[in-house]
Amino acid sequence: MDFSQYTFKPAVHRNKDVILVIFPFNPHLVQQFRERFTSAKWSKTNKAWYLPDIPAVRKALKIEQRPFIEKQLPKIAHVNQTALIRYYDQLRLKALSPNTIRIYIAEFVHLLQLIKNYPVDELTPKKLKDYFLYCVYQEKMGERKMNGKINAVKFYFEKVLYRPQLFFDIPRPKKPATLPKMLAKSEVAKLFKQVENLKHRIALELCYGLGLRVSEVVAIKINDIDSSRMVVHIRGAKGKKDRMVPLPITLLPKLRKYYREYNPKEYLLEGRYGGQYSRGSIQKVFKEAMKRAGIKKNIGVHGLRHSYATHLLESGTDMRFIQELLGHSSIKTTQVYTKVTPRSLANIESPLDSL
Repeated sequence: MDFSQYTFKPAVHRNKDVILVIFPFNPHLVQQFRERFTSAKWSKTNKAWYLPDIPAVRKALKIEQRPFIEKQLPKIAHVNQTALIRYYDQLRLKALSPNTIRIYIAEFVHLLQLIKNYPVDELTPKKLKDYFLYCVYQEKMGERKMNGKINAVKFYFEKVLYRPQLFFDIPRPKKPATLPKMLAKSEVAKLFKQVENLKHRIALELCYGLGLRVSEVVAIKINDIDSSRMVVHIRGAKGKKDRMVPLPITLLPKLRKYYREYNPKEYLLEGRYGGQYSRGSIQKVFKEAMKRAGIKKNIGVHGLRHSYATHLLESGTDMRFIQELLGHSSIKTTQVYTKVTPRSLANIESPLDSL
């Protein structure tokens, strides 16, 4: 599509960030635009078509991405805005993943919002400890949340201000040692039968059939699928690690049918405006399928990955091989599945049986 006759203007419409699409009235231009962006809406107030201001739309319109930090600056006092910008720049220089950067920024912004007009650079270790205690006792934050928050704050003082390493003796509520939540094979089959939309079915089957995280599913590109070797290349997964996973034989014809119908350009699963498909959308598809299947387990879509690992273990697959397939750094992470597989439990004889 030729965008030379269109002008794009960021704006706020009905309290949402949008991009106004302005062009001379011409039936051909209207038709061309509406065919490319079927969900575009008309604003009587602005007398223009508009699209949501999201990264995928900006990429489709070939306009510069809105810096992530822009949305965060208005949330904090002016005195600390420079600190936040420096923090953001240093996170990017360290080449941390986009998800880690978002989490660290959110945790740092939480601190800056609480201290309001107090300069963050003047916070002493005692004041920081008081802040962490507030998070534990007043906001009831758990161990995992507190670990992330402490790491995010430490990053600013140690990597941006180059202060000595900070240590905080903070009581952290222990996270319950829960077992992985999973589905039985019969439940997985019942779940898939409820999903008629081909794109949605492919998304869930990738989670279960390849044992992938949702973030890995949406990141798969067309070129990552090697049908000649029957493998899928998972790139830059958790810990910035690549790995190869086998492509199920039954999934290949479905992928080819999907490709013919949807004609994705870059990513296997693409959103309405191109780019990666939403992780939240896959979670929603899973929840709706669970409801229609009548499965009342309190489990998220990540449970399909747990089910994959458990079912492999039940079928006799070597633990080390499962570790590689899942991309676990430590075998201890994989060994948790031995606690939920009936195959392991069935080998244990109760003392009652030997009386």
